[in-house]
Amino acid sequence: MHAPLVWYRLARDRWALAGLAIVVLMVLAALLAPWLAPADPVRGALARSLEPPSPAFLLGTDAQGRDVLSRVLYGARLSLAVGLISQSIACVLGLALGLVAGYYGRWIDAAVMRVADVTLAFPSLLLLIAIAAAVKPSLPLVFVVIGVVGWAGMARIVRGQVLVVRALEYVQAARALGASDTRIVTRHLLPNVIAPVVVATTLGIGGAIMAEAALSFVGLGAQPPTPSWGAMVSEGRDLLRVAPWVSLYPGLAIGCAVLGLNLLGDGLRDALDVRLRGAGGGGAAL
Repeated sequence: MHAPLVWYRLARDRWALAGLAIVVLMVLAALLAPWLAPADPVRGALARSLEPPSPAFLLGTDAQGRDVLSRVLYGARLSLAVGLISQSIACVLGLALGLVAGYYGRWIDAAVMRVADVTLAFPSLLLLIAIAAAVKPSLPLVFVVIGVVGWAGMARIVRGQVLVVRALEYVQAARALGASDTRIVTRHLLPNVIAPVVVATTLGIGGAIMAEAALSFVGLGAQPPTPSWGAMVSEGRDLLRVAPWVSLYPGLAIGCAVLGLNLLGDGLRDALDVRLRGAGGGGAAL
């Protein structure tokens, strides 16, 4: 499907546009955090600890006297980095293994899919916690662990698409004419799996943000004093009665970011679905 048509159909979906607006705001907050943050996100003064929201501190301060707004803005950088890097890892692994399994089939397909089944059989959060707890917590580890755990779903999506495309006549014709496996995979199969991969990656970024927040909440993700939305929620959980803003605003940031990515992912799915070409997309009817 041509890019102009995709953008046209996406622009007619107001929910997808709302999601795109949220994602753009998140990206801008992450990129412009050094200029938007009113205070140092790491250092604070105990004399101003747990101050409620005010003109001086728009979102209040935490128990260490650090500005909550500054930490939320810098936390967007970490969440965006985790989402992009971990999903890049998941996308590369899932795309490569899914293409190989779907194209060659037989024992290769069986081996890859059984490993994927084992990975998917464990609750993702428990698997993340188990892997992260086995070694010293660090941000690079969080990136890799979330990406490795997320490859299985991507591989299954790609494999299913390849199984459909490889049976089409033009692929069979290319094989009959002597085209190499590499040419068939890169020229005929890969372009047909890009659309579902883009949608799965967009939705996966939201899942990665949630996963990082969960790991940081239990102390296995970003380590203090690094600004992390999940760690900020954890730090304020014992202060909900006296200073709810410490946990409230980073929690809202997590919710808004994941909501925006899910809305955008749903809109992309409809815009890229060729079966909806004549209908103008599911979101247009809303």
